[in-house]
Amino acid sequence: MTEQGGGFTTMAGARAEGEAPSLGIGILGYAFMGKAHSNAFKKIPYMMYPPAAIPRLVGIAGRDEAAVAEAAKRYGYERYYTDWRAMLENDAIDVFDNGGPNDAHAEPCIAAAGAGKHVFCEKPLARTAEEAKSMLDAVTKAGVKHMVAFNYRFVPAIMQAKHLIESGALGRIFHYRAVYLQEWIIDPNFPKIWRLDKSVAGSGALGDLGAHIIDLARFLVGEPKSVMGNVQTFVKERPLPDGSGRGTVDVDDAFTALFEFENGALGTLEASRFCQGRKNHEVLEINGEKGSIKFNLERMNELEVFWAGEEPNTTQGFHNVLVSEPHHPYWKNWWPQGHMIGWEHSFVHEFDHFFRAIVNNTAVDPYGATFVDGYRNAVICDAIQQSAASGRRVDVKYEA
Repeated sequence: MTEQGGGFTTMAGARAEGEAPSLGIGILGYAFMGKAHSNAFKKIPYMMYPPAAIPRLVGIAGRDEAAVAEAAKRYGYERYYTDWRAMLENDAIDVFDNGGPNDAHAEPCIAAAGAGKHVFCEKPLARTAEEAKSMLDAVTKAGVKHMVAFNYRFVPAIMQAKHLIESGALGRIFHYRAVYLQEWIIDPNFPKIWRLDKSVAGSGALGDLGAHIIDLARFLVGEPKSVMGNVQTFVKERPLPDGSGRGTVDVDDAFTALFEFENGALGTLEASRFCQGRKNHEVLEINGEKGSIKFNLERMNELEVFWAGEEPNTTQGFHNVLVSEPHHPYWKNWWPQGHMIGWEHSFVHEFDHFFRAIVNNTAVDPYGATFVDGYRNAVICDAIQQSAASGRRVDVKYEA
């Protein structure tokens, strides 16, 4: 079976003057990211108000029929599919949202672009730079809007840091240091799931966690000139999920990297899934000539800031700033000052940004991550692995 559900009527051309158009959504994947994305679609019409577009949940695809049928019922999709190809044949779908595993990114996204759908894809964009380049070429040729789900760009505190850097408030940037630490696979008896299989995931902590802090490095500081990397796999064999024996783990459990940026700044990056006590510990610090900024994802509504030249013995030192004022990014859509938002809201912001670019025919970049950013991220990930294998510094080189 490939399709189930009721009929639909197209809103395009039938809406009242001034009413936001609908955008038909077809999503691949119903688990973690399918849930996060669907939650964002539901919130956009009444929270990002007035909305640029009303997401219409047309179709959801997944391999397990019982699970995808339940997801369609739970989230409110009109139809479910066990074949994403059949879903892409539905003319009511304007936007293809790929929340599948990494090995299911390239082929569906390329097909969606060829069918004239705008394409949104989870990170990492692809398993390798070569694969990412084929996806970039496809969306470029098709002339559709494209975006990669680097949702941490859309945390208000991160966007505020971006604006501060753009304004020159930090002056020349000297250092970027970032860690992304979790603990969830530290048990050696944790099974070899798809994230621990190179043929599916492409890499381990590097692509899963490192891709985020690499993207924020490019977003906040600039392009890297060269990298030196090291990777380690601490548990080299794990039980297979079906209980049939043990399998070799062929991806990294952790990585470290040194960056030299084109603007002369230096960077240190680290990601690991072997850090006891760390659930989702993403922390970054940027040091400039006029000040410093520190961000902790687990305290995502705050920034620690330091400004040089402040009066000693009064306000000198780092300040903990609550990023929840009406003038801060996105806050006019949410609650009164001090009433916090959470991790889920970054998805609301990024999809609203993408939909506005579609409806208004504006650029997704520089604040949204396009497939160009996804490709460049993959180039950097590949360079880190090449450096780890050779023990040498590797220059970062993008294709035109």
